[in-house]
Amino acid sequence: METKVKTCKSKSVLTRRQTEAAILLIKSTFEENLIKKLHLEKVSAPLAVKAGTGINDDLNGVEKPVSFSLKNAENIQCEVVQSLAKWKRLRLKELSIEPGNGILTNMQALRPDETLSLIHSIYVDQWDWEVNIDYKERNIELLKETVNKIYAAIKESEMIIYEEYPRIYPKLPDKIHFIHAEELRKRYPDKSPIERENAITKKHKAVFVIGIGYPLGDGEPHDGRAPDYDDWSSENDYGSKGLNGDILLWNPELEKTFEISSMGIRVDKTSLIRQLKLTGCEEWQRLYFHKQILNYRIPNSIGGGIGQSRLCMFLLKKAHIGEVQPGIWPDWMTKKYNNMGINLL
Repeated sequence: METKVKTCKSKSVLTRRQTEAAILLIKSTFEENLIKKLHLEKVSAPLAVKAGTGINDDLNGVEKPVSFSLKNAENIQCEVVQSLAKWKRLRLKELSIEPGNGILTNMQALRPDETLSLIHSIYVDQWDWEVNIDYKERNIELLKETVNKIYAAIKESEMIIYEEYPRIYPKLPDKIHFIHAEELRKRYPDKSPIERENAITKKHKAVFVIGIGYPLGDGEPHDGRAPDYDDWSSENDYGSKGLNGDILLWNPELEKTFEISSMGIRVDKTSLIRQLKLTGCEEWQRLYFHKQILNYRIPNSIGGGIGQSRLCMFLLKKAHIGEVQPGIWPDWMTKKYNNMGINLL
């Protein structure tokens, strides 16, 4: 069921031409800040990878990637990437990136199974980053420290937009609030996961939910996570499970929580074996990517993705992702939102 827009009666603060300039400003300044804060270097990214290697992202395990064969290259089977969560870790090794440093790339993906909505299209664009870390740094403190750096970069971009377009007033709090998914469940026991997110994010405006993927006290995970990139099953410093999470912001235009980033410390050999067993995917251990982890051939790391269109949509007070990203929309959707003063690209 499609999300309703509650505050879209007024037209966008910016014209289409101003929006294009503002998008460029956000992307350039945020990327620069992120590179400095996380000690990253920019690298190129693939649009597709070989099928059957385990390198492509399986997301929640149900989304089907776009696939094709290379007819002039032995009919090699390929898949358009769904994200670069695992590819980046291999790239750290290939480039001999030292601990404490990392890489950043512009990821472009197609997800044809996505349900089109105010915040979803079939095209996904995000900053994908990955940092090499020492094994001893696989802890919740490093996770929180990294989240704070990313949030600071978001805040700085918000102020730059305000300076350029004073009508777009800053709305983010000084600090992001941390909470574990189990604590969130206990706080709102009668609510669904998305209702819990709405409640906590409406209160604090910026929240990082820790531990997404492992079953909570009610037997259900807060949300689904693939078993082979984020470590969502290791016990953390606070006696709960998970070294990953999501950055959520309260979106006043949509009057709901708004996910900007999914990130986490990546699986090591122990957590990979455990998570593959928990999800019934033990046969994946024979795949190329998974063998690299099991044989200690790629570095420990922390990484994630930050939605480019999502961030632009949030900072520019847009009510639909189609206002900041050219997409393919049903005629009824284009007509509906044009009549509401929301022009889809």
